[in-house]
Amino acid sequence: MTITQPAGLAPAERAVRLLGADLTETALRRHLEGLSGVDAVGLEQRAAGLATRSIKTSSKAWALDTIIRTCDLTTLEGADTPGKVRSLVAKAVTPDASDPTTPSVAAVCVYGDMVPYAVEALGSRHGDPEKGLVSVAAVATAFPSGRASLAVKLADTRDAVAAGADEIDMVIDRGAFLSGNYGLVFDQIVAVKEACRRADGSSAHLKVILETGELQTYDNVRRASWLSILAGADFIKTSTGKVSPAATLPVTLLMLEVIRDWHRLTGEKVGMKPAGGIRASKDAVRYLVTVAETVGEEWLTPHLWRFGASSLVNDVLLQRQKMRTGHYSGPDYVTVD
Repeated sequence: MTITQPAGLAPAERAVRLLGADLTETALRRHLEGLSGVDAVGLEQRAAGLATRSIKTSSKAWALDTIIRTCDLTTLEGADTPGKVRSLVAKAVTPDASDPTTPSVAAVCVYGDMVPYAVEALGSRHGDPEKGLVSVAAVATAFPSGRASLAVKLADTRDAVAAGADEIDMVIDRGAFLSGNYGLVFDQIVAVKEACRRADGSSAHLKVILETGELQTYDNVRRASWLSILAGADFIKTSTGKVSPAATLPVTLLMLEVIRDWHRLTGEKVGMKPAGGIRASKDAVRYLVTVAETVGEEWLTPHLWRFGASSLVNDVLLQRQKMRTGHYSGPDYVTVD
């Protein structure tokens, strides 16, 4: 059976402003396929060059704290329990009990059915990470595969928002995207964005996961990034962490360049989240340098930048302890996620 998509696309403010009132599959395809091709060699060389940059010792403490403040602590396993979520929340609020100057992380990220336990455990510490509080993020839309009907994806999103989620991490339909069905992907992002709306008129922030390890080419990553932003993404995110390769510096650089170009074109700021595979503080610092060099240091806040890498926090805590005490602590000096 062949499913035919209608020519008209769901209304999205950003897309209407850029593409005009004639918001159709044809117009969307023309725009995405008209983007310039990615110079893969040049992209990888620039990423490699940025990876060699170092920061001054005087800036290292700031960098380590920035990494913690912009991390999403995550547990996304079938064996997750309310107790495990409460433990994760405790670490999110107080990453290092031996050092009260350690900042809280930006968010805890859980499955939708675990959201109420995270909200309850956070209590008065639940809120805006820019104010030192901790958000609750929920993965939705049949994470990590995205293989479900739109009705199921929207119900998944609404349930998480109703339970108190501040942020929704959705996955795009990679099969539809790779088949060239850009309109279907666009319409689903628009619909999920609408499902993020609360009864009071506010909205949970929407992070759109591209799963770049399955997109095959840099050109596809650029198109998927533009498509997601056009449809209303507040953040674009590399990966679910369930597919290899996950986040890489060249892919992150490319997505940041899209965000930079969008900002230059419209004045709007879109956030970025590399997720999966970033485990060492020295690697995370390379990402901070890449952000600063590509979109500017103003992006290095929880509202515009996140790391999706729970194990990274432990390495950063060990580095902070080294700076404070003059010697390295063993891994037993930090909590196990």
